[in-house]
Amino acid sequence: MQGKNILEYTIDELKKQGADKVSCSLSNSEKKELNIEHGEMSLFRTTFNSSLSIEAVVDGKKGSTSLNKIDKESIDKAILQVIELSKSSNPDECYDIAENQPPQIFSCGSNEADLDIMYDSLSEFNQYTKKQFPKIILEAAILDFTKTKTLIANSNGVSFEVNKGLYGFSPMFTAKDGQDTSSFNYTGFCSKKINQPLHKYGMIEQLLRETEEQVRTSPIDSKFVGDIIVTPDCLSGFLSMIESHISDFMVISGRSVYKDKLNELIASDKLTLHSHPLSEKLDYNYFTTGDDYVCENSTIIDKGILKTLLLGIYGANKTGKDRAVNNGGAHIVEPGDKALDDMISTIDKGVLLSRFSGGSPSDNGDFSGVAKNSYYIENGEIKYPITETMISGNIFQMLHEIKDISKETINDGSSIYPWIQFSGLTIS
Repeated sequence: MQGKNILEYTIDELKKQGADKVSCSLSNSEKKELNIEHGEMSLFRTTFNSSLSIEAVVDGKKGSTSLNKIDKESIDKAILQVIELSKSSNPDECYDIAENQPPQIFSCGSNEADLDIMYDSLSEFNQYTKKQFPKIILEAAILDFTKTKTLIANSNGVSFEVNKGLYGFSPMFTAKDGQDTSSFNYTGFCSKKINQPLHKYGMIEQLLRETEEQVRTSPIDSKFVGDIIVTPDCLSGFLSMIESHISDFMVISGRSVYKDKLNELIASDKLTLHSHPLSEKLDYNYFTTGDDYVCENSTIIDKGILKTLLLGIYGANKTGKDRAVNNGGAHIVEPGDKALDDMISTIDKGVLLSRFSGGSPSDNGDFSGVAKNSYYIENGEIKYPITETMISGNIFQMLHEIKDISKETINDGSSIYPWIQFSGLTIS
């Protein structure tokens, strides 16, 4: 069996076994990958992957599984497993699947990899790095092209096909000068095509330069409360903390501080955050939700006001609130009107935060972690790269303490972020 026949067979067999509602998806991907290890071109390989995900509701009880083998015997075993899992689960009338929608085919990116461009681009990046940044050690750099075909279907008649072909690049590097070594750093981007040198994408060139500067770091001599400027490469970690609090688990459990804050002010009016999975400005698009609805663009925070919760069907049914029109992510933060240098000039004492290593915040938003690959700011100037320094604060309060947002932005293919200046953080 292949493609749609697999989904039709799976749905039909589950219904014969007593399933009331069934949804499933089949994904086949091919990845072509070029690697640099320790500064040398080391590997080219092609890998293939198949995945079948199955979910069924039987008498209000849900079971689900996924498998990588998609021969008939493996599928039949998975069908029986889903039925058994559903029978042993607790019933919940909020379980549901997407209603019927017109069949659609979605496409994003290229049909095939340009292997010559991949090889030439990675080789050029390797030589460029050695020449322009001689202290940099490329621990690893992976340039890949992944082509994926995903088929989605359910027992209500949903039938979607999603085709993607995207390039991705992810370098990891350190710098060494004599006995001094920087902390490791990394970044990346995705793109529908490679049409410029790799170091021109995202923040790659800037981070290479900064990592060379960071072979010698100094501690901050005293604890203080001050400002941080979070870079585009670091910002996603903070925004993901916010998204977690407006998603199913935290809202359903009642642990989210935002569960009853729709259309209320939760941030500075300087902040507007969009989730635009269909945006032509982004190279990484997605077209369907996790619950098999066609996606729409949305605004999560509009001038500080919370406009949507990221609830799926179950979360919406459970809470009585609206289902989200997308899965979140695909962020575009509206830029401000102040240059980054002008933002830095306003800071008496603070940190330019380029990388942050910390655990998830507590339910009340308190967090702490280590600033890595970052800089100390004093009297409006960047003074020196800092050795690992603690940053602590409250993520929900931070949103209210936005001083400025830069007019400069970075597009890494999956998001567009500016630099954001927050006040009131404890730095030690």
